[in-house]
Parts: sequence; structure tokens; C-alpha cells
Amino acid sequence: MSMEVIRSGLLSTVQDEGRFGQRRYGIHPGGAMDTFAARVSNMVVGNTRNAAVIEMTMTGSELRFEEDQLISLCGADLSAMVDDIDIPMWRPIVIPAGAVLRFGRCRSGLRTYMAVAGGIDVPVIMGSRSTDLKTGIGGINGRALRDGDKLSIGKPSKEASMILDFWGTKRKSGVHHVKTTAWYLSSNEWPGYHAEPVIRIVPGIEDRGFTEESLRKFYEEPYLVSPQSDRMGYRMQGAVIERKQDQNRLSEAVTYGTVQIPADGQPIILMADHQTIGGYPVLGQVAKVDLPILAQARPGTRVTFRQITSREAEMLWLEQEKHLRLAENFIRSRMTAGMEELR
Repeated sequence: MSMEVIRSGLLSTVQDEGRFGQRRYGIHPGGAMDTFAARVSNMVVGNTRNAAVIEMTMTGSELRFEEDQLISLCGADLSAMVDDIDIPMWRPIVIPAGAVLRFGRCRSGLRTYMAVAGGIDVPVIMGSRSTDLKTGIGGINGRALRDGDKLSIGKPSKEASMILDFWGTKRKSGVHHVKTTAWYLSSNEWPGYHAEPVIRIVPGIEDRGFTEESLRKFYEEPYLVSPQSDRMGYRMQGAVIERKQDQNRLSEAVTYGTVQIPADGQPIILMADHQTIGGYPVLGQVAKVDLPILAQARPGTRVTFRQITSREAEMLWLEQEKHLRLAENFIRSRMTAGMEELR
């Protein structure tokens, strides 16, 4: 099974949960920027959580499906359509063979994730299918999608195959349009995707090296996401963070969400394609549950930061994991409950 890329869009890449265990070689984990949306998109089509998906940025790809496919779209709303019919998000969708999926304007967010039952079938390199644009590995030859690319699809799960088989039977009786389910993942279960998000920060031990006035402004005054932001890092524009004194320091390990303060005092938040070590002073770390929210912030987005403890960050993550597991159990039960739920 496969699909064809008619138009690639601004930046569309194959991503999974990332390439772990390679930091000693200078290879960052990478993977999907919005880990929540990518995970849920796999969940609702019966994939394992680490199946490869397509991450589309700001503008979506135009894709032709060569066979019936079960897909889902989660994350940013890029006005998805098939034959001028709007396609709903956060639920399974059956796309018939020959149909073309298109996207319009970006209504909200920045990145959307398309999962296909069976996952995008590209080679596994260093334990991951994710595209690493900087090193040129993973995905399709380590690059973004291009017009004319053909993407192979893996074998769907038993539950996904049941839905596709049922759809094939219905199609023979003359029904040709897109099908979806009555159930979906409610917005009540999403992270705090907002036009002006509040991002929670766990302070680091080095925050004592910044002036009290600077720290007060950081947590009280809003910042803007700079246009000079990408998958490696978000540059923030706002109040300057001043150090109490300049001092030499050794480079140390950094990760997704590390808040660095370079010489100009404008914070940089490291994102999925971050470097493995850094020498700038570290103000703190974005709480893991808020990384998907930040990943959906476009350039120009107004962001406010709030300080929390490491214990609070841990409890927030555990609560999110509990809800995701409940959602996964619900989805699995719905996929096996019977094809009468298709409408």
C-alpha cells in the first residue's frame, strides 16, 4: 500500500517518537515536535505509539491515496479537505482509493500530524524512522517530502483492518465518500493549546546567577516567539535576562525544553532537534506536558511563563499519562465494538 505526494507543503517530514540512546555520538533524539498530537494520531488508527507519521508545518501536503486507507489528523487545524468536503480531526477517517487529501489555511496551531493505519514504512536508522534534517538521516533520505514522492504504508492492526474491510464491502454497494466515526478525542483531553499559551518552567540551579529583577520580568512579562525559530530552538523576544556577573562555564548536556540565556539576554528554548550539549547559562526547563503546547506556537505568538516545582511538573505529566491510557483503552474498545459506529 502506498500514497503519492502531489505537493509537499512548506515543511513535511516523517517523524516518530525519536532516536534515543545516540547522544554519545552527538545525535539528538529529534522526533515529533508535538509528541501528544503525534501519539494520539497513531492511537486512533490502531497503531503502536511509535509508528511513523507525517508532521506538516503551517501548510499541509497534498496526498493521493492509491488504496483505501484509515488515517487521522491531530494537532494544528490546517483546513483538511477531500473533494471539497471538510475532514474532521482527532478521530479515524477512512479515505477511499483514488481520493486526494488537500489542506487550506492554517486556522490554529502550527503543526499537524497525519497517521496512517500501519504507519509510514521507511527504513529504521539508529532505532528510529524520524527524519533528521541536520544529519540527513531517517525518513526519506534524511530530507523533507518532495513533490512526486511515493510513501509505503505498513501492515494495519487487526482493528484497523476490520474497519477497512467493512468499508470495502460498503464501497462495492455504491458508497464512495469519506467515512468517519461518531467518536473522537474531546478537546477537554488536549493540552492547553491556546492563542496565548502559558508555559510552565522548572527553574534550574543556575537561575541564581540572574538578577532578581530579570527573573521577575521573565515570569511576569510576555515574550513573543521570534521568526528565527525552528525545530532546533525557539528564540524569544522580550525582557532581557541579565546575569549578576559574567563567568566562564563548561558546556553541559541539554535536552528538549532547556531554557538557555545567550549573551544578548533573549531566551532560547531548545526544541526537538536541539544540540546535545550547550554552553549558555540555563534558566530552567519547560515542563514536559507543556512542550506540545510550545510546539504549536507560531512565530509572533505571545507566550507567558510560570514557575513551578519539579514535583508539580512530575504530577502534571503523570496525570496526562493517566488520561492518555484511559483514552487508549476507550479507543481500542470503540474500534472493536462493531462497524455500526461508522457513519
